[in-house]
Amino acid sequence: MTPHLIVSDLDGTLLDANHDLHPHTIETLRALADRGHHLAFASGRHFRDMLAFRERLGVPIHVISTNGAYLHGPDDRLLSARHLEAELALELIAMERHDSVRLNLYREEEWLIDAAEPRLLAYHAHTGFGYRIFEPDELDGEGVGKVLYIGEPERLAGLEALVRERHGERLHVTYSTVNSLEIMAGGVNKGTALQALLDSLGVESRHCLAFGDNLNDTEMLALAGEAHVMANAHPELAGRVPHARSIGHHAEVGVAARLRERFGI
Repeated sequence: MTPHLIVSDLDGTLLDANHDLHPHTIETLRALADRGHHLAFASGRHFRDMLAFRERLGVPIHVISTNGAYLHGPDDRLLSARHLEAELALELIAMERHDSVRLNLYREEEWLIDAAEPRLLAYHAHTGFGYRIFEPDELDGEGVGKVLYIGEPERLAGLEALVRERHGERLHVTYSTVNSLEIMAGGVNKGTALQALLDSLGVESRHCLAFGDNLNDTEMLALAGEAHVMANAHPELAGRVPHARSIGHHAEVGVAARLRERFGI
């Protein structure tokens, strides 16, 4: 048997409608690990926010977090980290925005936000991970893995256009949901982190199965030999990854169903 790398996004993909791991998914991933396959999570979430899901599975899992800014091994060892240049981070922090747009920063050990937003915590109810409210003048711009703006799509579109115009390829700009504009250092995305992981494991991309549902999954899916787009995916995603196969809805454990079919579980 050839060991494969199976890598999946979390929200809208591997997790169910309650932002949790379904028992059927847990059983499936454990069976694949027992057969010698490699497993990885790849999410825009913070590394600390993803650990609870890995602990529930109880098998070795690599973790690509913060949209590829960080790569951790199954033993929590940090394998790679790529931060925004401090001057760019400070510029993004200071960028003028509507009062309703929340500014979030992901650093290696914490999630920072510019004002309380209790609704966001519902997505993290199963992990217990939360933010710390910060004052802009307390930051020096160092160690920022990503800047995240959360707000109405039309307000984010203006910010996106401004960032792209000013900085071009110095920054990687994408969306994880329609109201979440994610900005990392240039060249930082789930795809580049996945390539680093494949290289470290000695697995060819043709032996990689990847699963995703949103635009921040584009590069990861494009790299994988067997790419899968969820039924609930962003309408533009399938067009960006033409070789991807459409599978079931995340709320109906579509990833587990496909893996069971693919590996005869």
